[in-house]
Amino acid sequence: MYSLLSSLVLYRNLADDSVLADVAGVYRDLAARRDPAGDLPRDVRCDLAARANAAAKRLLDLATTYGFDRDLWADYLAFCLLTDENSFSLTAERRGAVDGGSVNALARADLSVFLELLRWDFSDLSTDLGAPAFESLCNWKSIPKQRANYFEGVSREVRSLSDALAACAADGGPDAPAHAFALVSDAYRRLGVGLFGLNAAFRIRRTEDALLRDAYTPEAYSVGTLQFVPVNNARPVRLQDIVGYDLQKERLVANTQAFLAGRPANNVLLYGDAGTGKSTCVKALLTEYADAGLRIIEIYKYQFRDLSRVIEAVKHRNYRFIVFIDDLSFEENEVEYKFLKAVIEGGVEQRPENVLIYATSNRRHLIRETWNDRNDIEHDGDVHRSDTVEEKLSLAERFGVSINFSTPAPKLYHQIVLELAARELPGRFPDEAELLKLADRWEIRHGGMSGRTARQFIDYLAGE
Repeated sequence: MYSLLSSLVLYRNLADDSVLADVAGVYRDLAARRDPAGDLPRDVRCDLAARANAAAKRLLDLATTYGFDRDLWADYLAFCLLTDENSFSLTAERRGAVDGGSVNALARADLSVFLELLRWDFSDLSTDLGAPAFESLCNWKSIPKQRANYFEGVSREVRSLSDALAACAADGGPDAPAHAFALVSDAYRRLGVGLFGLNAAFRIRRTEDALLRDAYTPEAYSVGTLQFVPVNNARPVRLQDIVGYDLQKERLVANTQAFLAGRPANNVLLYGDAGTGKSTCVKALLTEYADAGLRIIEIYKYQFRDLSRVIEAVKHRNYRFIVFIDDLSFEENEVEYKFLKAVIEGGVEQRPENVLIYATSNRRHLIRETWNDRNDIEHDGDVHRSDTVEEKLSLAERFGVSINFSTPAPKLYHQIVLELAARELPGRFPDEAELLKLADRWEIRHGGMSGRTARQFIDYLAGE
């Protein structure tokens, strides 16, 4: 196995720090550390068995995260192929496998190595080391999983490619590498490569954080000291699930569709009263358009210093990224908004055409103003706006589209309650008047009329 990995060219990075490298190292030392009689000293056998079991645990942890099943080794190899970013995989993501390209021959050679790895017999780890873990991982039966606890979409795609490549490896004919090449290059073009291809929503974090520096996080995609962490439990919501606000949804969808089609589009600010569905509308875009290449990266205010690095990491990828900032506002003494201003517009580098910023806020102008901000207003014939006020208002003005979500009127609030009840509590409240009376009592005690209040009211009824 170690010699096989040494022949890899395009996928060579897999041999650096991976389960594959760990297992290959065990096989290398298994051959090299025998005594002259061909036996393994007891301490060597114990050391190699411990290393083999540690590699098996890493593989099992990854399999648990992504919901692999049956042959965890085959699923792992398919996962490696789908997530390794190299000159071939990134080109295939953007343009497909171009006929006649010299890199194709290298890709076929590397894939022939993977076909051999798919056929690998781990029985010698059992007989020589007393470490049967890898044999059992190749014939695995997973327990049923709850959807929120693993990456269901990744699991589906990985296992599909795994089954196809395993059939190709079992065939073993002279056309097997070409067949594997077609399968993998098609997956790159259809799904993309890396965790950006397999996932739709992300958060970011820094590996400089002492709590994360030494953590093994197979689900994170690293760019320098910045990690993109996929979100695997996003609540699936569709725009039609949001009652009312049709004009607001139309404007948001129109801008997003223009963005996905490569036409000019604007950064978007969704502002207005709390609980009116601003954040839900943005999240619903992912359900509607993930298959069209939309990706969302959620960042928090304290991470604005990393905004330019986030954009740098994604600007050459074959996806459309929305950087999502939820509940955006700044207090009087906070200056993080200046980082956001510099990224949205301004600076030497032009904003990439595949990145937009969507933000939600309860404040129209985002930054808290005080009367002290107007102390430098001059009165000399005309009234000139304060420089401080202009500085603060300029951030909101850099969003080309501003969409207002106001508190629903009683009629709309009642409509939201009735539609949610019909969808989730069918038949429980035949008397609509009684249901609406309860809803009115609820909103008086729970923050007023809003879509969020209606949602909480229905959840309360469902839990009774």
